[in-house]
Amino acid sequence: QLVESGGGSVQAGGSLRLSCVGSGRTFSSYDMAWFRRAPGKEREFVAATSWNGGTTYYADSVRGRFTISRGNAKNSIYLQMDSLNLEDTAVYYCAASRIFSFDTDYGVPPRYDYWGQGTQVTVSS
Repeated sequence: QLVESGGGSVQAGGSLRLSCVGSGRTFSSYDMAWFRRAPGKEREFVAATSWNGGTTYYADSVRGRFTISRGNAKNSIYLQMDSLNLEDTAVYYCAASRIFSFDTDYGVPPRYDYWGQGTQVTVSS
């Protein structure tokens, strides 16, 4: 029900834009987020947006380089990734849920009910 796209290979310092589109249900009232899992590491929070796009949160490691946004129909989200570095190499996952306490739980994976299959981002030197 969530499908990511836009991943690929890029050199350090480059940019990519990830997309996540919902299908089968309307996600316009859902809080949505991006997580990632690097090889040999745990899944980690990247960025989140509230259902209306009015509130966003970022991991310290990506703040100032990544931008999360919602599509006009609010059933999709995007992740603009600039100034990519080697540590950004990972599989990126889109997630969605209605989170009662979004402001405290936005970065907690079990709080999300729907997940995409992931898209690979590889940054090389």
